[in-house]
Amino acid sequence: MSKRKSSKYKIDRRMGENIWGRPKSAVNRRSYGPGQHGQRRKSKLSDYGIQLRAKQKLKGYYGEVTEKQFKRTYQEATKIKGDTGHNLIGLLERRLDMIVYRAKFAPTIFSARQIVSHGHIRVNGVKCNVASRRISVGDIISLGDKAKEMALVIEAQALAERDIPDYVAVDGTDKVTFARVPTLDEVPYPVKMEPNLVVEFYSR
Repeated sequence: MSKRKSSKYKIDRRMGENIWGRPKSAVNRRSYGPGQHGQRRKSKLSDYGIQLRAKQKLKGYYGEVTEKQFKRTYQEATKIKGDTGHNLIGLLERRLDMIVYRAKFAPTIFSARQIVSHGHIRVNGVKCNVASRRISVGDIISLGDKAKEMALVIEAQALAERDIPDYVAVDGTDKVTFARVPTLDEVPYPVKMEPNLVVEFYSR
């Protein structure tokens, strides 16, 4: 599991956007960038800078997956028939930690990764602790017995700030089925994501 070493909300301030749509995001209080030079006048970004920013935002949204993992996912997306940007989103949404997050089993993508790595999630009834595992259509993701009583999980299920998307079919309070690979328009991003710019970044 990749470990995030910096403040998880610093990326919000760096991007100038609340990328997870959370009320506690620091960008809600300080809209300028982090660090001693954060308040200086912003310079106009080059085409490369715009593409890099789009990649950083998308990668950050999915819990700051490592560059190696992210690039490998992009390379897989290029081999699938159809639009590479849309394919990239589909592959990222099939990660186990993301489905746990979408199912509201965890309040953040970081906590979703944590409960997976701690062995609290079942895939088709079998314990899985690999957050990056690729889920297939029809797979059933459920909470382990201990997880059902965890305060973190109960908090997440009560959150009003986001809903469970249609491609994650709910079965009670502790089980969901991955119904289909979503299109870009179906993914409930709080901010605009531009996977086409990510494709341009890696295609240079």
